[in-house]
Amino acid sequence: MNKINYDLAMQEIIKGLNGRKQRLLMHVCCAPCATTCIERLMGFFDITLYFYNPNIDGEEEFSLREAEVKRLAKEFKVNVVTAPFEKDRFYQTVKGLEDLKEGGARCERCFELRLAETAKFCKQNGFDFFATSLTLSPLKNAFLINKIGCDVAEKFGVGYLQSDFKKRNGYLRSIELSKEYGLYRQNYCGCEFSKNKTAN
Repeated sequence: MNKINYDLAMQEIIKGLNGRKQRLLMHVCCAPCATTCIERLMGFFDITLYFYNPNIDGEEEFSLREAEVKRLAKEFKVNVVTAPFEKDRFYQTVKGLEDLKEGGARCERCFELRLAETAKFCKQNGFDFFATSLTLSPLKNAFLINKIGCDVAEKFGVGYLQSDFKKRNGYLRSIELSKEYGLYRQNYCGCEFSKNKTAN
């Protein structure tokens, strides 16, 4: 099977826009991961950040990440929509998978939940494309995330911007931008299971 370069795929989609700015709904997991994504795309899209993360460990952590995303949106002068904290929905989604290793089937279900909600919001609100900051992390499977993105895009009949934001030193750039803006950078993905793994 040929390995797909999702960063090149994204650049081809952008080239196909022929300079016409379209509306992009960008699912963001946190402000640090959003930095590189916004910087790379703001010249080509009218971006709205979408903070939908029911997986986050507790109200306090959720509120902190939400506030940082809103602060970053002001810095970059982009719009932001924050969805309610539906932690019960996350636990229902990953029920029975709690003890699996990080990066396995539990994470896949979590990606599906968040990207499906993003695609649904994209469709309901007339965006041309949706994307996600999840591919910025070196610890995330870009192939899996993009497959899920394409699947839910087809289901809801919307455009999906394939990506691998870690390419071209994207992750390193996010660290630089996080320092520049003084952003809170957490040391775990978000859920209690990833937090427990970090603590061990």
